[in-house]
Amino acid sequence: MKVHYCDALVIGGGLAGLRASVAAQTKGLNTIVLSLVPVKRSHSAAAQGGMQASLGNSKMSDGDNEDLHFADTVKGSDWGCDQKVARMFVHTAPKAIRELAAWGVPWSRVQEGARTAIINAKQTTIVEEKDRHGLIMSRDFGGTKKWRTCYTADATGHTMLFSVANEALKHDVDVRDRKEAISLIHENNRCYGAVVRDLITGELEAYVSKGTCIATGGYGRLYKSTTNAVICEGIGAALALETGVATLGNMEAVQFHPTPIVPSGILLTEGCRGDGGILRDIDGHRFMPDYEPEKKELASRDVVSRRMMEHIRNGKGVPSPYGDHLWLDISILGREHIEKNLRDVQEISEVFNGIDPADEGEKGWMPVRPMQHYSMGGIRTNATGESQNMAGLFACGEASCWDLHGFNRLGGNSVSETVVAGMIIGNYFADFCLENDVEISTATIRKSIEEQQTYLENLVKEQGSENIFKIKERMQEIMDDKVGIFRDGVNLADAVEELKELLQKSQNVKIASTKMHGNPELEEAYRVPKMLKLALCVAKGARERTESRGAHYREDYLKRDDENWLNRTLTLWNDPEDLEPTISYEEIDIKTMEMPPAFRGYGAKGMTIEHEDAAQRQEEVDHLTKKMQEEGKDRHEIQTALMDFDLPMNYKEKNERAGD
Repeated sequence: MKVHYCDALVIGGGLAGLRASVAAQTKGLNTIVLSLVPVKRSHSAAAQGGMQASLGNSKMSDGDNEDLHFADTVKGSDWGCDQKVARMFVHTAPKAIRELAAWGVPWSRVQEGARTAIINAKQTTIVEEKDRHGLIMSRDFGGTKKWRTCYTADATGHTMLFSVANEALKHDVDVRDRKEAISLIHENNRCYGAVVRDLITGELEAYVSKGTCIATGGYGRLYKSTTNAVICEGIGAALALETGVATLGNMEAVQFHPTPIVPSGILLTEGCRGDGGILRDIDGHRFMPDYEPEKKELASRDVVSRRMMEHIRNGKGVPSPYGDHLWLDISILGREHIEKNLRDVQEISEVFNGIDPADEGEKGWMPVRPMQHYSMGGIRTNATGESQNMAGLFACGEASCWDLHGFNRLGGNSVSETVVAGMIIGNYFADFCLENDVEISTATIRKSIEEQQTYLENLVKEQGSENIFKIKERMQEIMDDKVGIFRDGVNLADAVEELKELLQKSQNVKIASTKMHGNPELEEAYRVPKMLKLALCVAKGARERTESRGAHYREDYLKRDDENWLNRTLTLWNDPEDLEPTISYEEIDIKTMEMPPAFRGYGAKGMTIEHEDAAQRQEEVDHLTKKMQEEGKDRHEIQTALMDFDLPMNYKEKNERAGD
């Protein structure tokens, strides 16, 4: 039995996990990071468009602050987020982006003088002030009042990941790649690490720690059409689910991005539309103003994705061997802009489709169609990032339901969340590890390893009749067809039943090779049942939620129902033999909100069933705000009075901005 002891164990080597590891290591903890792949190849590198932080540096972001970022985030979530967490996030984001600059991220910078930009498909001149020259630049993104998304051309995730990884190595974080956690070690509702499989040798090891932080990313590969990397299978969330103790939150909240390129599904950043690109149909017509005359292509992602699919349904899609699609036109931005700020987009389009998007006219239009992109759901945590049910288990980034995003995430808030949550949750995680000891017997550790070893050996020995690859493929087809952008009760009920059948079949598979290492079929055989459990959490949660909120869109329940559904979905897998999760709900209390539910700003008014407490809370907010303004209180004092929040370290200090 091979056992590794450490103070802090981080599972997942992307931006969130690495930033959390830096927080733990700098507090003197022996920290180990486990990653499926070399950490600089983590999926965080795929983020293109940028990171939201209310710096207010450039002309188009002048006047931006935490209050505006907070309001955009809450509206974007369709009032599904935890508003205290949203406040923690928006307050820390400016500090995070400046810290990243100090760590080496080469943010694109403001250049004084006149420059041209495409706004609403028209060429516009923007004049940047001399005293802002050299400050961090930002671009427009969907669902925001100000240009807030800071970027490094269209390779933001890449530059951020390399800088944070280098910082972790500088602080001597012990990074171990090609390691896969396959179960959590826990006792008496307390997590003590994980059973880990070495992907090279196939050997099982125990990593025992005072605290464990899961940062393994999302579950996009539950779907067939997704922008996610092949390693984004949601296994970290599944490990928590399989404890039978930890709960997952809002698993039905799945975001679809408007502009993956067809057919490969590789993402074309929202920066394309943020910089002025437009969507066109089969006739070359720019159709988004017809649906959303105010925000057009820069409505929230869930809205744009639905409008695109609606337009295709109306017969305006472009036929292709891979299904109907629409066009993304960035040629109007000009070749110079594209080759400077959207060069990755240009290379992707050239390599995978043979199209140079800088070519003028329809020759440069890129075929796009909405596909699964992001998981708002994950391991349900409290504001410190710790599981609500299992002590010592933390989660951050896309693997968590910290609930910054509610039922829809704003573009740029995800890559921002990775480092901001890594800072905030990483410090709370480190404090837990400093204050607690390992209190688990060697016998329990041995039992955890032996159970997993027996399970894997039985998989290769027992010759069933099912093909695990076909089971996985069918699961992905079900999720695409029945749990996608448009949902209804009949399809969701069918999806739940068929997914249950697939879960049963996954226990009766045949594996050709009996090797315990270098055996991809074995790896699928133990991963796919975990993925099916997550898929059931998504499908059953969607079936039960009889309303439309954010990215969860029920064609048979078109209204957002605050009266009955202002809550979070919690899923628990009570028993390993169960074929579906148990669902419960966690109320979102209007009476504690700084920003009570209101009209989101998209589509027709009157599509909300209002909660009886919303108007009363709004009156309280308005009354207190007016009273404190008359007393000469500033916005920070008013905000604290409305809804106070905590932050670790010195993160609650006021942010400084040019012009303040």
